[in-house]
Amino acid sequence: MRIRIVGAGAMGRGIAQWAASAGHTVELGDVRAEAVEDAVEFVVSMLDRAVAKGRMSAADRDASVVRLVPLEDPWAAGPDVELVIEAVREDLGTKAEVFGKLERALPSSAVFATNTSSLSVTRIAATLQDPSRLAGLHFFNPVPLMRIVEVVPGAATRPEIPAALTELVEGCGHTAVTVADTPGFLVNHAGRGLVTEALALLEESVAGPADIDRIARDVLGLRMGPFELMDLTGLDVTAAVIDSIWQGFRYEDRLRPSYLTPNRVVAGLHGRKTGRGWYAYGEGARGPAPEPAVTGDGDRPVFLAPSGSVEITSYVDALAGALEAAGVRVERGAEPSPEALVLVPGWGTTVSGAIRAGGLPPERTMGVEVLPAAGRRRVLAVTAATGPAAARDARAVLARAAADEPHAVTVVRDTAGSVAQRLLSSVVAVGASIAERSLATPADIDLAVTTGLGYPAGPLAWGERIGARRLLELQRALHAATGDPRHRPTRWVTERADLGLALTEAGTPVGDCWG
Repeated sequence: MRIRIVGAGAMGRGIAQWAASAGHTVELGDVRAEAVEDAVEFVVSMLDRAVAKGRMSAADRDASVVRLVPLEDPWAAGPDVELVIEAVREDLGTKAEVFGKLERALPSSAVFATNTSSLSVTRIAATLQDPSRLAGLHFFNPVPLMRIVEVVPGAATRPEIPAALTELVEGCGHTAVTVADTPGFLVNHAGRGLVTEALALLEESVAGPADIDRIARDVLGLRMGPFELMDLTGLDVTAAVIDSIWQGFRYEDRLRPSYLTPNRVVAGLHGRKTGRGWYAYGEGARGPAPEPAVTGDGDRPVFLAPSGSVEITSYVDALAGALEAAGVRVERGAEPSPEALVLVPGWGTTVSGAIRAGGLPPERTMGVEVLPAAGRRRVLAVTAATGPAAARDARAVLARAAADEPHAVTVVRDTAGSVAQRLLSSVVAVGASIAERSLATPADIDLAVTTGLGYPAGPLAWGERIGARRLLELQRALHAATGDPRHRPTRWVTERADLGLALTEAGTPVGDCWG
């Protein structure tokens, strides 16, 4: 296939490398001649690196370079061009101008694809004389390494085009997912669950960025915490995506932005590219502050508050066993002794509520994370009434409860559920809302998120690990404790919990019921 790429920036040159390496002839054009020269040099250097690392033969490298055709004029006639991929800046007027010129230069048989990440494909197509020839083909940076591409049909896109683009993508070794033309498409939309909830936790002073990141990595198993991710992506980009998706979905509470981001964006605190974001970067930067040393009395006895939940009871038993194996005295009676630290395992509830309901001593009662049952980090939740000495002692006790080496223990402020539970509930809820709107299939949602965002599981598969009924219990508890509609249970989770279906099941399509 002969492909023309218009726009020789980071995305354009990445797409060019990907397509040329897969055997396609690639014309690369840009209004700036120097950008084309730089892009060709970059692609050649990447191919040379692939040869040096043994990922490509020298012969394949030479053939790929031959297939790369720099254009002096991006609007040059191209009777043999079959596909155009536009990768210019995110501006509707600019994209409309590009496609208008391409319509006049190229045959009507050429398919047009836009690499937009935030604009409506349908709106871009509407600027063309023939809107049916255009679809979205959304790549992620760096293109050769991010092996997921969103195929986005516009409202007028010819039905055969998405299938043809899917075949092209998969023939070049990447995975294609077909998604609806909605704000954020699929990956960016799904990614709002983690980031918006992390910002809400920071707003509420539950924990700082470094501690939220540690919990996201060490409890949930994410490769990168949400604040680290924002710094890598750029807070200016993240904030714009959050706002556009929230506005596009008509101010959906689940996607609500934070008041924290606008001032940071205006101040230039964008992350790695500006040298400072949520963390500092560059020469002399210290990064996140180290975790404080464990200084409390780890010999204090512990009383684990009982729970009516079978799953939480099993966690309590496991924690009690780990504490006892480390030499901690665990009290088994109906009430704590006067010197015992009281630890409350919660699922969507608050420690303060447990103190009130159980008549527990406020100054020495704290919460412990129950998700997951075992991990590299334990989380201790303190209330406004917790005694500082009791908190230090509880941290020291929990640090002992490991077979091989002490667990890291993070201290956070009491909140409904916990940091990890709120992050996970939000990730699953946003994924479930995408599924219930039929914006993508459950399988494509999970595939796109694991491939595009690097989560340990897709949102629906992750929720299924917890179980629909238990997840529904968590969402209901969070909603009841906070009154915030961002935590309300999704229809997808509620229905599957009621019916005993897996969260990953699409269910029976209505069309199948007509015989």
